[in-house]
Amino acid sequence: MGLYPEIEPYDRGMLDVGDGNRVYWETCGNPRGKPAVVLHGGPGSGLRPNYRRYFDPTAYRVVLLDQRGAGRSTPPASDPATDMSVNTTAHVMADLERLRAHLGIDRWLVWGLSWGSILGLRYAQTHPGVVSELVLTAVATGSNPEVALLTRGLGTVFPEPYARFLAGLPAGERDGNVAAAYNRLLESPDPQVRERAARAWTDWETATIPAPPGSVARFQDPEFRRGFARTVTHYWGNDHFLGDGNDDGVVLRDAHLLKGIPGTLVQGSLDFGNLLGIVWRLHHAWPDSELVIVDEAGHDAGAVGDEALVAATDRYARRV
Repeated sequence: MGLYPEIEPYDRGMLDVGDGNRVYWETCGNPRGKPAVVLHGGPGSGLRPNYRRYFDPTAYRVVLLDQRGAGRSTPPASDPATDMSVNTTAHVMADLERLRAHLGIDRWLVWGLSWGSILGLRYAQTHPGVVSELVLTAVATGSNPEVALLTRGLGTVFPEPYARFLAGLPAGERDGNVAAAYNRLLESPDPQVRERAARAWTDWETATIPAPPGSVARFQDPEFRRGFARTVTHYWGNDHFLGDGNDDGVVLRDAHLLKGIPGTLVQGSLDFGNLLGIVWRLHHAWPDSELVIVDEAGHDAGAVGDEALVAATDRYARRV
């Protein structure tokens, strides 16, 4: 079966999470159903209505939120006055705990996409008592080698767009941390510098992440482009705020902490993140996980991936 029919939220609000931030949240489905929370990608992408459709609306109470600075949460990362020092993985996990308490939820299934999978994994490792299951797709772990692959390693695969990508940086900044260098441009007081950097960053993402037609149309929105590029480079340039000096990254190192939490990993076989074997290694370090590989699919696992994700949430709906 494919995705469930479209559905509208039955409740929504803006939660004050401190530091001058208010996080947008919504709930849909069955108010008495099994709780689940959706973690969007990016960082900085914001939620999409389509995410509601991965859950049986009669079985789940689905919670969706725009993480700090993204979507309808305020202040937006696109505003150069927004303080990004209070937008880190630790802050976002604390926001999840505030929202869970606000909604009176004891435990919830965590569904995450791309960056959302990193956040979901670390949240489960540090808050295992509140995570009932994990359903993750376009899986990543946020390690430095993964960032290096996406900002440097793929340059040999896409040489022409990569040359343009590097050309967007000052000559003296092209040999170091590319994400951090772009983030410095995106923090510039000059709006033209910020706009050029945001365009260069999203052009590179568009060139390297195969996706269905139309799915990158959001990059044509200057406000979205600025907020997204600023947020993702803020995280990528700072080891996703997970750094501990471990080459494999803290998420893979601490995979044993997921013991007892069932999980499903749905991954396209052509997702470039697979080149480092991260998903395979995570699966084998986490005995309670299952790995579903979708042939000939990229970062977006397509219709077959959607079916696997829905099958997972359907199965976990029956689990107490």
